[in-house]
Amino acid sequence: MSQPRLFAPLEIGSLTLRNRIVIAPMCQYSADEGKATDWHLIHLGQLALSGAALLTIEATAVTPEGRISPDDLGLWSDETEAALGKVLESVRRWSDMPIAIQLGHAGRKASTRVPWEGGAQIAPGEPRGWQTEAPSALPFAEGEHPPVALDRDGLARVRDAFVAAARRADRLGLDAVQLHGAHGYLLHQFLSPLSNRRDDDYGGSLENRMRFPLEVFDAMRAAFPADRPVTMRVSGTDWAEGGWDVEQTIAFARALEARGCGAIHVSSGGLTPAQKIPVGPSYQVPLARAVKQAVGMPVVAVGLITDFDQAEAIIGTGDADLVALARGVLYDPRWPWHAAAHLGARVKAPNQYLRSQPRQYSDLFAT
Repeated sequence: MSQPRLFAPLEIGSLTLRNRIVIAPMCQYSADEGKATDWHLIHLGQLALSGAALLTIEATAVTPEGRISPDDLGLWSDETEAALGKVLESVRRWSDMPIAIQLGHAGRKASTRVPWEGGAQIAPGEPRGWQTEAPSALPFAEGEHPPVALDRDGLARVRDAFVAAARRADRLGLDAVQLHGAHGYLLHQFLSPLSNRRDDDYGGSLENRMRFPLEVFDAMRAAFPADRPVTMRVSGTDWAEGGWDVEQTIAFARALEARGCGAIHVSSGGLTPAQKIPVGPSYQVPLARAVKQAVGMPVVAVGLITDFDQAEAIIGTGDADLVALARGVLYDPRWPWHAAAHLGARVKAPNQYLRSQPRQYSDLFAT
């Protein structure tokens, strides 16, 4: 029986992945003024035992005002670096899974309540709220307090914050960094004509709208060790008329690849409340497929990938090089184990769990 493609190894630069299953970054809204807590140890620790090939730490703000909520994780100070380092030290004691981090800035979608409290904006002057910033002074939703448009000094400040966070990620020994350019956050706001109404070198044409995200990528790539990947997450489309679309995504992906991007993770949406998303199994895979046909770097597909054969087909047919799990792996933290058992493959598991292997899957766990 041939090796399932889902469990074939893959190299991204010097990073060797055991299989094609990666854990997507998922916000936990459980930090203390940007500092990782015991919740992050529990959360990341269990996922590091899942048998996936790569674990990506949630969207981590590069500045305090770049947090989605006041409870978001950050990497902007010695204190936030030390707190995350403590978590990583414990996780690495029991797992050798490669760990990446997603670095981002929420832009006009910052300063919001956590999802289980409704997720509404916290306006400046309200407890725990602050003034947001964006490419243009356009609020995300009608009735919200508008952001301040970033001037040249502001752009330099944000770019330098990404660089500083990438250097902190290096000091923490993280295996890769992912630049967050999706889901309506700051870099996506620059890319989309629906949120970027600037009339300078950073707005208008596609070339201009891509300029700041590419400048940030270049600066981060220069700051992070050359032998470790810098990747990017993008929204392949805004799902809204006149917005960012897959053709522009392909142009952006080609520009990233020319600059040494290690991989591109293709999600979608999040830029406007007017979006109309045709949600269903594999609904974002066609976006990943279109990008993969245009670039040579690895492409990650994500979005309602829940079935083992579904994931195997995505890799086996060449629609993407990797599949990312998010909510599905929260529901089933051993999804890669179960996929291996179903497809006749092997995964890495801790010695403490070896006796959990059912007899009919005697070759499930790799040694």
